[in-house]
Amino acid sequence: MVAPPGLSGVIVADTTIGDVRGEEGFFHYRQYDATALARERSFEEVWHLLIRGTLPNDTELSAWTRLTAEAATIPDDLAYGLLEVMHASAGNEPLVTLRTALSAYGALVGDGPLWDSDEPTKERAAIRDAAVVPWLVATAHQLAQGAGPRAPRPELGHVGNYLWLVTGSEPAPEHIAALTRYLILTIDHGFNNSTFTARTVASTGADLTACLVAGIGALSGPLHGGAPSRALDALDEIGTADRARQWALDQLASGNRVMGFGHAVYRGPDPRSELLKETAIELGGASAELAVHVEAKVVSVLAEAKPDRVLRANVEYYAGVVMQECGIPREMFTPTFACSRVVGWTAHVLEQSRDRKIIRPLSHYSGPEVGRGSSPV
Repeated sequence: MVAPPGLSGVIVADTTIGDVRGEEGFFHYRQYDATALARERSFEEVWHLLIRGTLPNDTELSAWTRLTAEAATIPDDLAYGLLEVMHASAGNEPLVTLRTALSAYGALVGDGPLWDSDEPTKERAAIRDAAVVPWLVATAHQLAQGAGPRAPRPELGHVGNYLWLVTGSEPAPEHIAALTRYLILTIDHGFNNSTFTARTVASTGADLTACLVAGIGALSGPLHGGAPSRALDALDEIGTADRARQWALDQLASGNRVMGFGHAVYRGPDPRSELLKETAIELGGASAELAVHVEAKVVSVLAEAKPDRVLRANVEYYAGVVMQECGIPREMFTPTFACSRVVGWTAHVLEQSRDRKIIRPLSHYSGPEVGRGSSPV
């Protein structure tokens, strides 16, 4: 049997981490509604849920917060080596620098193969790598701007500290709350491309950092993690709500993909987009107002042009609006996505590493006919 294009609809593994129910417009982490978690819980609590399987009580949360904050503390000698690597890569996109720096980090800390590691060792590596990614992302941005790295402020919490590292300003409570929603909503999302990539590498028994670097490589593609900035670019191009309908018609006539609309799994509203739309409206601003008007016009045009498909705004559409209002520059949208998704990747890598069987599917040859013993003349 030949699998459908993109493995659409193919189940490749069991998981206890979460699921996406596209027909229902619903997704969950463990046994909890993910959008409810984004509304009600901190990033640290959901991080604990994905790695250890439970929402922490107050005592557990306090210990977990200390653990993750300490894991993000980089010794001076290690930081110096990483800065050398990042200086050499600072002219590149932040995600490229992150990919390079995280690979170097794994080598510098002596990350060992998952195949040879026990569960406590693997968990320590997972926490360590996910904790250090925000610092690497923010420092890559600073170096690209010709500035030096900022010292972390763990007392601000995981999300507040990230905003401080990127912007250099005291984060407003409403910005911490808004970005927390975004980061929780994007921690995990079923067997998306980057997660499946990380799990595939994990199945070889490779070291944990190698799995995450592979995930970053998948995330760098515009069809996966690159859409938030492109969706915001589209809003800039449209400019005013009265131009939205014609813009959408022109995009379709040119054969261009309308970035920020449609999803591989959801057949109705994307629950992540719905909550981020609400968040954008709460934050206010001209971009949020324009985005709401443009969304309605574009959805209408897509419904007319493709009546057999339900194409609605996806998570990337409002993600850019929310991140921009929180002070995150456009080139940092996808790297910020990586700061949340790395937690999901680590959870999946840990789960996959317990299987002890390599992922090795078959392919279907569709080239010229060939016979045994044939050779070029």
